[in-house]
Amino acid sequence: MTFIWATILVLGVLVFVHELGHYLAARSVGIRVERFSVGFPPRFITFTSINDGWLMALYFYRRSESGRMEWGPIFNKTFSSPGKIGSTTEYVFALVPLGGYVKMAGIIDESLDTEITSEPDEFMSKSNIAKVWVMSAGVIMNLITAFVLFSGIAFIQGYPEASNEPVIAEVRKNMPAEKVGLLAGDRIVAINQQEISTWKNITEVIHGLPESSIDLVYERNGVEHAIQMETSFQQVPGKAGIDTLGAIGISPIFNYRSVSLGESMQAGVISTYNSFALIVLSIKMLITGEASMNDMGGPIMIAQIAGETAKAGWVPLLTFMGMLSVNLAFLNIIPIPGLDGGHIFIILIESILRRPLSFKARMVIQQIGMAFLLLMMVTVIFNDVGRLFN
Repeated sequence: MTFIWATILVLGVLVFVHELGHYLAARSVGIRVERFSVGFPPRFITFTSINDGWLMALYFYRRSESGRMEWGPIFNKTFSSPGKIGSTTEYVFALVPLGGYVKMAGIIDESLDTEITSEPDEFMSKSNIAKVWVMSAGVIMNLITAFVLFSGIAFIQGYPEASNEPVIAEVRKNMPAEKVGLLAGDRIVAINQQEISTWKNITEVIHGLPESSIDLVYERNGVEHAIQMETSFQQVPGKAGIDTLGAIGISPIFNYRSVSLGESMQAGVISTYNSFALIVLSIKMLITGEASMNDMGGPIMIAQIAGETAKAGWVPLLTFMGMLSVNLAFLNIIPIPGLDGGHIFIILIESILRRPLSFKARMVIQQIGMAFLLLMMVTVIFNDVGRLFN
């Protein structure tokens, strides 16, 4: 059950924050928001802003006039607030708790809404600067979220500094060190007859020997033991692409020193930048062929990683949430029709042309974008399912 609540927390919070950015930005420039939903349909509880109060509705299955069971309001109640000016916005708590969405008046988006009346409070009636602000606000909120998460982790946990002692702090599961019986607290004395005095010595030797046989001497409770083992490998990003390094699945001792608020904010900026740079590197690898489309993951992979990081503790889970928040920001800013970046790209084209694109052209662009996004979604889900059975 861990992966279920972890997935709902991670995706729910990040998508909600993204849509909250759009909502606040839309309200700031006078765009009428028709609906702000926490979660995806069907609706469960709604609160509609009306003059002099709020209208609450509870939704569930009900029998229609024709006798068929259908989803609809089964209870309505008005809450009075004299003098309140209603915005007509419907605030929704929906049944699928994996994010949310904002429906703005007069926008041609992925809903392919054709109701454009050119009223002053509609999206299409606003200036290009206001439109760009509204469409980029979700990305900005995701980047702010990542920065806050990374900064908060650094401030509470402190800055990690690896000890240079050749002492094992952790042995990873299903790795060579675990298989040969190495334990936390063991001190590495020698590898391939080479004396080891620091953790740096260990990494220098092991990293240069992927999938190789090595002789290792370690000390436990004052007694030395000699063993032979096979190293594994790990692939890590480097300046020239992907490097293949030797690995046996051990970690050094980490000491955490307290940091100031300023230092934690600096760490937040660095971690956010590094997460962004890792995405750029991944795309570069896809283009050069160092990685394939089969390496891409979707909601199932996100759920698996969320579950594993949740089991490891709140710090790994929040760190993953921060990295995923940057991924969500990057994905949405790509100039693909149907995404925020696609909307911004169209707005920039209109600015250059000094005239709006025709309604038909916008609809065609959105349909092409939706088809591309659907193809990409099918691809990543196919990869996810393939991993489950392999």
